[in-house]
Amino acid sequence: MIDIHSHILFGVDDGPGDLYETLSMLQKAVDEGITEIISTSHSFHPQYNVTAKQVTEQMAVLQEQLQLNNIPLKIHPGQEVRLVENIVSLVEAKEALTLANSNYLLLELPSSTIPKYTKELIITLQAKGITPIIAHPERNKTIAERPYKLEELVREGARAQITGGSLAGHFGKNIQKLSLDLVKANLVHTYGSDVHNLTTRPFLFDEGLIYLEKKKQLDAVDMLLENNARIIENKNFILYEPQEISSKKWWSIF
Repeated sequence: MIDIHSHILFGVDDGPGDLYETLSMLQKAVDEGITEIISTSHSFHPQYNVTAKQVTEQMAVLQEQLQLNNIPLKIHPGQEVRLVENIVSLVEAKEALTLANSNYLLLELPSSTIPKYTKELIITLQAKGITPIIAHPERNKTIAERPYKLEELVREGARAQITGGSLAGHFGKNIQKLSLDLVKANLVHTYGSDVHNLTTRPFLFDEGLIYLEKKKQLDAVDMLLENNARIIENKNFILYEPQEISSKKWWSIF
């Protein structure tokens, strides 16, 4: 299995603090059945901006450590790129990294809003051959309040990533319910842990999949994991027609 969203670089954002913690996380990934993982440190975030150079340099260190410690895991470079108005030029300059050197970009919206220029940038990125994947839409306040806003972005060509911890109930029952609703409505297309550490923000990769299986979403599990693999292979996603989703307000949970 492949985890497309993780914070495994140490000492650069709100992920692990040191190499030892990173190695513990990478071993835990193997224990959860993960065979490949994409490193997606925050970039162009108001609090954190892990540069492409930092990613490249530390990935080389971790590759060496994986071999020295006999950890059977393949790691790939990437970033969780915060939506900014000049994102297209950043991608073109390779200052914003795509996932595993593919044509897919993990895109983080502000936690509360969807900026007015979002649709325009999604369209422009696609014109440049880049498909944006919206990270953890279930934790965006505007989408939680008005889920049809995510449907609008998906119909413009964006894709979306659901988080294992959200499905497992780590962020509360309401986010768990909303996450399941987004899956059932075919509004999410990839799956990631968004792991930051092994205590307050653990993997919960397997737990999220088990929850979907219990809810009889076996086709969704297959699709999410297959699309994760297609990112590594730089192939087109399996897609299902988006469905209308309830506009019930969830924003009070934030």
